[in-house]
Amino acid sequence: MLDATPRPLVQFRDVCKWYGDFSALHDINLTVHEGEKVVVCGPSGSGKSTMIRCINQLEAHQVGTIMIDGEEVSPEMKNIEKIRREVGMVFQNFNLFPHMTILDNLTLGPIRNRGASRAEARELAMHYLNRVHIAEQADKYPTQLSGGQQQRVAIARSLCMKPKVMLFDEPTSALDPEMIAGVLDVMIELAEEGMTMIVVTHEMGFARKVADRVVFMDEGEIIEVAEPEAFFSAPQSDRAQLFLSQLLGH
Repeated sequence: MLDATPRPLVQFRDVCKWYGDFSALHDINLTVHEGEKVVVCGPSGSGKSTMIRCINQLEAHQVGTIMIDGEEVSPEMKNIEKIRREVGMVFQNFNLFPHMTILDNLTLGPIRNRGASRAEARELAMHYLNRVHIAEQADKYPTQLSGGQQQRVAIARSLCMKPKVMLFDEPTSALDPEMIAGVLDVMIELAEEGMTMIVVTHEMGFARKVADRVVFMDEGEIIEVAEPEAFFSAPQSDRAQLFLSQLLGH
């Protein structure tokens, strides 16, 4: 009988990271499988963003192993750019080039890093701008768009590279409240289509709706990993209980 278990796409094994004497990550062990949606939550300064930034080596870990689709990533890698092409990342701030149109922001990566022709890149860009519901903004510049629209552009830009996994680092935290729903709706659609996603967020409604597992971190450690219903209804650790009571007001 064939094993139907999805293949592991992202694996942390005993990963540690320090900034000087400060332990930012301690013994991180986590496996995210193809098609899985994992939400990472925890108080500010708990190591959430540091952990996902280690995946594509925007932050370098000092101890342990990180694997992307079976290939180890480390600061010494000769092919780190190849790995980064497989890992899309959406930040708190949109990181769009202000002097380039939306379309040019999206076509740059496929042309430069995947060898696409300008016509191929444009077709791809328009496909994903349609996908995030802002194709009509293609010829505008980032400053002409709202924050929520810019974040959707940032998501489309990552999708143009056809990544194996998408990382989201608090993608709604810089947005006005009325902008958040539009970005979360796009992320929910991506999740429903089977995109592998690791999402650092305080949007617990999104976590309940989308996550296969919730990872709770505090002080650089993974304290708890659970399915959403179990995590929200009966968190096992005192720290998770306190976090949820402060966040959800009960």
